[in-house]
Amino acid sequence: MPAQIAALSPLPTAHVAATAVNAAQDLARALGAGPFAQVVLFISPTADLAALSLGLAAEFGDCPVIGCTTAGEISAQGYTEGEIVAVGFPADLFACQTLLVEDLDHIDSEALIGQMIRSRTGLERARPAWRHEFAFLMVDGLSIREDELTAALAPGLGPMPLFGGSAADGQDFRQSFVLHAGRFLRHAAVLLMLRTRCPVQVFNLDHLVPTAKRMVVTQADPARRLVSQINAEPAALEYARLLGKDPTQLTAFTFAAHPVVVRIGGRHHVRAIQRVDENGDLVFFSAIDEGLVLTLAEPQDMAAHLQDALAGLCAKTAPLAILAADCILRRMEATEKQSYGAVSQVLRAHRVTGFSTYGEQWNSMHVNQTMTGVAIYPPEPA
Repeated sequence: MPAQIAALSPLPTAHVAATAVNAAQDLARALGAGPFAQVVLFISPTADLAALSLGLAAEFGDCPVIGCTTAGEISAQGYTEGEIVAVGFPADLFACQTLLVEDLDHIDSEALIGQMIRSRTGLERARPAWRHEFAFLMVDGLSIREDELTAALAPGLGPMPLFGGSAADGQDFRQSFVLHAGRFLRHAAVLLMLRTRCPVQVFNLDHLVPTAKRMVVTQADPARRLVSQINAEPAALEYARLLGKDPTQLTAFTFAAHPVVVRIGGRHHVRAIQRVDENGDLVFFSAIDEGLVLTLAEPQDMAAHLQDALAGLCAKTAPLAILAADCILRRMEATEKQSYGAVSQVLRAHRVTGFSTYGEQWNSMHVNQTMTGVAIYPPEPA
């Protein structure tokens, strides 16, 4: 399949089958000559990563390219799978700086904060007339280090809003990669800091409503995101009991349809369950600890909620593009409830591009079962 390019906007995008022989060449041609300050790729894990790396070096030259593997892509067609989606940031609208965190087990917070401050200052000096900025993070979604990383990044952001997503591996959960300088890396993260003359709005949304059913984590291993007891009972058994379900029938679809949330700062945040392990413990996608009070939540209609939420971004002016990180559990729920097509239609209508994740980042937090992103509006006069 030849690469497809989206309608012209401040954020040109293109998409091609991950198995395309000349994927990098097809994407480069579809995006156009640019020049681009940055290109970002969302890459199906079915792609030949080694071949893609070589192709990118040949096709994009000095233009920096970053990216990550996905649990599904979002292109001009809405939800897609088995594709590589490219996003170009035109140099006449965006100035960019990229920071690599190469080893998530050894984060030098002071050095990282210093790099971030220098990057922000450099962008401001380079484009003093451009008033808008945001940061975009991609991090290995199997590292179990997203919470520590976002906490470490927070002091260096200043007023710059951040969103991001955890790199994924479809539904296999074996290995996920971030791309930087031609290398596909595990246990690493890439932070993109941008300054632009396009007004922007970073957002985070979910379609979940807390119920009256609550539970307390009474035994957990935070380092491995494991909960072994809830209400002093075996975790999976107690979760199933509260749902009124057979514990042997708990699946990823069950967890997507019946998430648990915690209340932080006056707002609920999902603590999504990934799976039940061989010991009957619940494995979570994000930070969990003993003493947390969890509340069962029930989903609203996802397509209707998404339409309302994205329409809210159009209150004064409609964005010309939206870049988003969308949790794999949302895609799974849409599939299970046969609303996949309806959700895709909403994504297409609002020009959303992005990928499905193993978790999302929003400012200083790592969250789950949300969509987080940035709406990009028509540029201000040069």
